[in-house]
Amino acid sequence: MPETNEMTGGEALARMLQAHKTGPMFGMGGFQLLPFYDAARRLGLDHNLINDERCAVFAADAYAKVSGRVGVCDATLGPGATNLVTGLVEALNAGSPLVVLVGDTHRAHSWKNMTQETNQTDILKPACKEFLRVEMIERIPEFIRRAFAVATSGRPGPVVVAVPEDICHGTYHFEPEDFAIDACFEAAPSLRMRAARDDMAEAARLIADAKTPLILCGGGVHISGAHAALVEFATTNNIPVAHTLSGKGAIACTHPLSAGLFGRYDRIANALIAQSDCLLVIGCKLGEIATKRYSLPAAGQTLIHMEIVAEEFDRTFRPALRLWSDAREGLIDLHQAVQDIAPQLGAGNAAYAGSVPTAMATWRDSVSARMNSSDQPIDMARVLLELNKTLPAEAILVADGGFAAHWAGLLYDTKQAGRGFVPDRGFASIGYGLPGAMGAKLAAPDRPVISITGDGGFNMVLGELETAKRMGLAFTLLIVNNAASGYVKALQHLMYGEGNYQSSDLNEQNYARLAEVFGCQGIRVEDPDQLSDALKTAMATTDRPTVLDLVVTRDAAKMLPGVDSRTAVVKKGDRVA
Repeated sequence: MPETNEMTGGEALARMLQAHKTGPMFGMGGFQLLPFYDAARRLGLDHNLINDERCAVFAADAYAKVSGRVGVCDATLGPGATNLVTGLVEALNAGSPLVVLVGDTHRAHSWKNMTQETNQTDILKPACKEFLRVEMIERIPEFIRRAFAVATSGRPGPVVVAVPEDICHGTYHFEPEDFAIDACFEAAPSLRMRAARDDMAEAARLIADAKTPLILCGGGVHISGAHAALVEFATTNNIPVAHTLSGKGAIACTHPLSAGLFGRYDRIANALIAQSDCLLVIGCKLGEIATKRYSLPAAGQTLIHMEIVAEEFDRTFRPALRLWSDAREGLIDLHQAVQDIAPQLGAGNAAYAGSVPTAMATWRDSVSARMNSSDQPIDMARVLLELNKTLPAEAILVADGGFAAHWAGLLYDTKQAGRGFVPDRGFASIGYGLPGAMGAKLAAPDRPVISITGDGGFNMVLGELETAKRMGLAFTLLIVNNAASGYVKALQHLMYGEGNYQSSDLNEQNYARLAEVFGCQGIRVEDPDQLSDALKTAMATTDRPTVLDLVVTRDAAKMLPGVDSRTAVVKKGDRVA
């Protein structure tokens, strides 16, 4: 601390972030937050200029998803603040702990047509878990403490702290003890809760009595860090596990109990859901994609719902039993409850569980032709096959919204339990792939990070290649170059037939050449047999990002990994993988 404790509000903000041991921060400065920026410089905080505030939230979100720690970003008054909205909703829906600082108007001049002034409070409130506006400089430490506590507890989420200009630039005599914090709020989940003992006993009875139990995992398993507890519960009791896009990695996709993705696209899981006499849903909101537009599970199926947010119970399906619990603690308690009444359950489920690898092998045979395709342009299934063959178990695969997430969600195989697959499924916005790779690499610098994005998604955010190069980040960005807004074009094909496309085509671009202009490594891949070597070259590059420009199929009938359940009329269309 300096000899005098008189400091600006901006410095108090920076000192509170320093006290919480925050990692990399992203933002684009403006006059309102200049004292915070100056303090960040003097205190040595890891603050980085971003080119678009939406990408600042995306990068902070991916950092939080991978590390579990609080992601931090900031934006100036007006357009800076409003640019945050899409990323904030992603974090809110996905349960990512973020603390986001925004500049606000000088209170003495508010509502007098200040430059860039708007009602940003009402714009941002629905996009975050809690919105805090600092009205007294001396309350800055209190508000930042609350921001971290709210962001990391319950279902984690983004907390926005609005700092008026006069608060940030003003000064106050703070004492050293003002900056004391509780270290438990540095990461999520900071606090855990457990379901009632009687409810756990009832859940154990339902599972023990079932002949074909099935576990359905959502992203809550990752948020809770429940992987080890899940694997122990599933393997001890021989219960198969399926997952949502966000839940991939709850158990390794290569595990014999893995039933893969369920919902809109699936391998074998939807059939297992239909046959199950007891579904245990963990950390999953049972939204549209997971339920195949609310068509599964079937009405009346026995379903136990374990969820940290009570408001999610009964939203889309009426469960037989509700377990209001943190996923990790709930699984530990449930495991003990099952063992207490049915210690031989695993042996009893052995034949049923043994059918899963057989069914999965049959499915793999059914998609083998496309996954091993030598077509040019390259088939997307072949891209995923090469990723499965080349990426090590510790790799992190980031998947942009829509097209990239669905292909990777269906066909990519995680080789170990944990957060090895990072899709932006909270809001499914495209444009996440590049900033998501940046955040993931900062969270796990020693792990290979690979990201899949479409050409449309990359076009939105390509300026962040400059940011990534400036920061010295080394990751691999796969651009699915189909010269189209692929998902939209595929849906138009399904619904209106071949050739009936509108506003879904892009100009052909050479993104490898563009990457080189930014000082990054660019590799264009047109032959599927070049994929493996290109991936290895990219992952061996440690001083800059690498862009793999993958020239993939232009055939709208082959752009999706399956038939989208939303399309009422399916033409010739595409087929699974």
